[in-house]
This record gives sequence, structure tokens and C-alpha cells, in this order.
Amino acid sequence: MPRNILDDIVRDKRDELRRRQQATPLASLEARCRDLPPARDFEEALRPRATGVGLIAEVKKASPSRGTLAPTLDPVALATTYARHGADAISVLTDEKYFHGHLDLLDAIRGAVPVPLLRKDFTLAEYQLWESRAAGADAVLLIVSILEASELRDLLQAAKGVGLAALVECHTVGELETALAVGARVVGINNRDLTTFNTRIETTLELLPRIPPGHIVVSESGFFTGDQVKRVAVAGAHAVLVGEALVTASDVPAKIRELRAVEAAGAVDASSHSAQTLGAVDASSHAARTGGEMGGASRPPHCS
Repeated sequence: MPRNILDDIVRDKRDELRRRQQATPLASLEARCRDLPPARDFEEALRPRATGVGLIAEVKKASPSRGTLAPTLDPVALATTYARHGADAISVLTDEKYFHGHLDLLDAIRGAVPVPLLRKDFTLAEYQLWESRAAGADAVLLIVSILEASELRDLLQAAKGVGLAALVECHTVGELETALAVGARVVGINNRDLTTFNTRIETTLELLPRIPPGHIVVSESGFFTGDQVKRVAVAGAHAVLVGEALVTASDVPAKIRELRAVEAAGAVDASSHSAQTLGAVDASSHAARTGGEMGGASRPPHCS
């Protein structure tokens, strides 16, 4: 049987988590969160618009499948370029062993950009939510395939209490059904199979029709051209998450313009499609959203 990269990552992440919990007690993180301002509104940043798809631009130095992508990467400078040229949110890889990221990048980048930050890591416990909030994240990634449904539900609810939004990521029909069942509001469709790291944009095209109105849909991974983005935009995706194509681009602003220039019919259709349900829940969720959350039904107050 071929080696499962995801199993290795999760095993090592559990070991890392134990070390972090010993080094920094949960009470210390909670105390640091008390005086933080409200999280930036990740969900609002990705809301459907008639002008095209949203862009989550990723700061990523390396990956298990591709090795080092940008040996001389300046994370803060790159994030600043992203924000200056139109990224709606920024994804920051914080896993050290496999992606050469670091938790401290969140704080450094947050001070340089005005857009919401997504902590891209393998979230397994509530401790990591407090850690993320204290470090400067506005949203976290919750990967369905590495969590039991009960764990996913608990983490989604806990994220609200911490003041974080949640991008709930799926790759298969079964994972999508779980994401919807636990109440995910921002649904990520990862075109990359995390067990093999093979990528197919068709994954988004196959799963999108199964998502009812009212959810914000983010298509993740595998985007290198505007034409590829257009395919998922026409199908109804509201935003795309792009990492490697931007990190390795010789002209990052030009690549952003190419990816964001998509004004496909799907962008307009998706906007009206989501408005059917998003509009219906706005009255009840608007006040709550001003605090912060990431993928649940509303944005709660920040840590207090």
C-alpha cells in the first residue's frame, strides 16, 4: 500500500501539539486573547460579488509534494503584495515540518496587511484555536478527513466562542455531507487529495452541485491560470485559494490580476444563488458576525 502522507502529518502534528501544550498552558493563551480587538471578518471578505470570484492568496514556502517552492521567501513582503493588489484574504501556512511555516508568521503578517488571515494548519484540538487567535489569525482551517464528525462539530462551535471563522474543508461526497451536517457555513473544496497530494480541479466541479444555497464555497488548490479559475467560477464557486502559482510567479501582481480578472457568468449567478439564503439569515446573524468566526452560522464575539 502506498504511503499515506496525511497520516504522517497528523501523527507528527499530535506530537507537536503535546509539546506546545507543555510549553504554553491554555490559560496563558486565553489571557492573551482577552485584550485582543475583534477578528477581521473572513466570511464577509469572501461574500459573493458580481465582479468575480474572491481570492485567498497563500503564503507557503514548501509542501510535501513539491518540496521548497520559494527558498528566499519573505512572507511579510509577499503578504503585503497580495493585499496591495487585491487579495480578499491571506492564508498563512504555519506547519513547520512539512510546509516550512511558523506560527509567528501570523503576528508579523497581521501587522502589515488589513485583510483577514486564515491559519492554514492541521487543527486537531481546541488548544490550537486559542493559539491561532492569540497569534493573530481571524480564521482557521478544519479538515473533515482528519476529524470525527463529533470532533468537527465541537471544533466548529469552539471556534465561534474563541472568535474565529472556520473554513471547513472536504474532498469527497461523504466529507461534504459531514461538513454540511455539522453546520459549516464556509465550505472549502480541496482539489488536492491529501492522502496522495494529487490535484484535480474536477473535484470542485463534481461536488459544487451538492451544496445548497446559503453557503460560501471556496475552491482550493490546483490553480495556475485564469482559465482554470473561470471553470470553477462558472460552476458557482465564490472564491479560490491559490498558493503555489502566486509564490512561484515571476510577477505576483500580474498573476493576481490574471486570477481575479474572471468575471464569468458563474460569478454573477453564484452571487444571486447564495443571496437567496444568505439574505434570509442576514437579519439574525449580522450582529453576531461583527465579533468573528470562520465557517459556522454566524460570527461570535471575540475572546473575552
